[in-house]
Amino acid sequence: MTATEVPIPTTFASHDPRTGAVVGTHPVHDAAAVEAAVARAGDAAKWWGGLGFAERRRRLGEWRKALVRSIDDLARVVCDETGKPFDDARLELVLAIDHLDWAAKHAERVLKRRTVPAGLLMSNQAASLRYAPIGVVGVIGPWNYPVFTPMGSIAYALAAGNAVVFKPSELTPGVGTALADSLAEIVEGRALFQVVTGSGETGAALCRAPGIGKIAFTGSTATGKRVMATCAETLTPVLIECGGKDPMIVDADADLGAAADAAVWGGMSNAGQTCVGVERVYVHDAVADAFTAEVVSRARAVHPGAEFGPMTMASQSDVVRGHVQDALARGGRAVVGGVESVRPPFVDPVVILDVPEDSTAVREETFGPLLVVNRVPDVDEAVRRANATGYGLGATVFSKARGEEIATRLRCGMVSINSVISFAGIPSLPFGGVGDSGFGRIHGEDGLREFTRPQAVTRQRFALPIAVTSFRRTSRGMRALLGVVKLRHGR
Repeated sequence: MTATEVPIPTTFASHDPRTGAVVGTHPVHDAAAVEAAVARAGDAAKWWGGLGFAERRRRLGEWRKALVRSIDDLARVVCDETGKPFDDARLELVLAIDHLDWAAKHAERVLKRRTVPAGLLMSNQAASLRYAPIGVVGVIGPWNYPVFTPMGSIAYALAAGNAVVFKPSELTPGVGTALADSLAEIVEGRALFQVVTGSGETGAALCRAPGIGKIAFTGSTATGKRVMATCAETLTPVLIECGGKDPMIVDADADLGAAADAAVWGGMSNAGQTCVGVERVYVHDAVADAFTAEVVSRARAVHPGAEFGPMTMASQSDVVRGHVQDALARGGRAVVGGVESVRPPFVDPVVILDVPEDSTAVREETFGPLLVVNRVPDVDEAVRRANATGYGLGATVFSKARGEEIATRLRCGMVSINSVISFAGIPSLPFGGVGDSGFGRIHGEDGLREFTRPQAVTRQRFALPIAVTSFRRTSRGMRALLGVVKLRHGR
């Protein structure tokens, strides 16, 4: 090694963001290690796919039980690496376990071979559709919900018959390793669910690895674009779940106490590091003062270190500070906290009113406990503003009479009416966004099909009296065919 060369690290440490203490040391998997993991996964996928739905369901059920037995131990790992409160970590695991259970139990019904109508013109054919496993799915996970979010891909991919290679965030590698370890014995040590750890280079290697059938990514929009660009080199399909700037609309007839409680929890829980939380609120002018008073009262009762943890990623504090500064500089009025609330690694709750729509606090994802509350003259204006960003992930509506109507007008993938984030806890509902929030779906039937390749099959039952797909076709036969089409479709 020359004096100017910098040694490439072979390990890295994970830290407790509350104290900075080292909580684990993990290998940096290079491209060769990642490719080897994918190759092993390919062999495991053949074994797993060959087991059939019933046996896969049984083994995933055993995994579910193992996760329940170790829920407190896993929650402590989540706490150590994210800093979130213990019960928040346990809630995350409870939701993930419920999704695993649903995926395992419903995979056969959703994905099994089924017959479909062949139609009049092709009545001599028997038509069927099956959903075959992709093979090896690469999952790149986030740090804010290091169990629940990636398990939305991992559990559904496994239930669909695939093997998984998981690259967790470099901030939460221990969580990923613990999840994989909990399944290893149940699958007889086969490389069905492996973890590769490291930074962005490890993730890029996973995207490029020969044998990867699909990449499921969760993270920022900027990183999602880089993942897509890398996967485009090999035409590897991707599922992209990026961030959001999730709006809440509060109508004039809303239950203001419930709406304020939802706004504060949606905006401040997990220190605001929730892609489908609440970042901006549009409240009808008729109830704006009363609603704001409710929000202020509740937000002042929430404290970091108790109800929520620190910024898991240290640099996020700078983003929050910048958004607060911009909102105030543009004329926003802080009614809870302010710039002084950013005191790394914690950020106190911040509520700012009347923030111009061109502020970064309105246009860009904050991912911190900052809630923007803007009054609007009517719901039409609230919808217009809610749809005005490039994001389209989740949304919340509080209205006694018009919730469903308002929801249908929002450009987003998911809406909760008179509650907050409830769609994420319902396994049968698909989860995903539009625009800068990504595309593709995890969870539900759509989530199972996302990790398969549909295969259409036709089988001729008898020959038609009129040759159509043959050089034996005659003008007379074609006239007869056109006559049938006119009778069926021309009237």
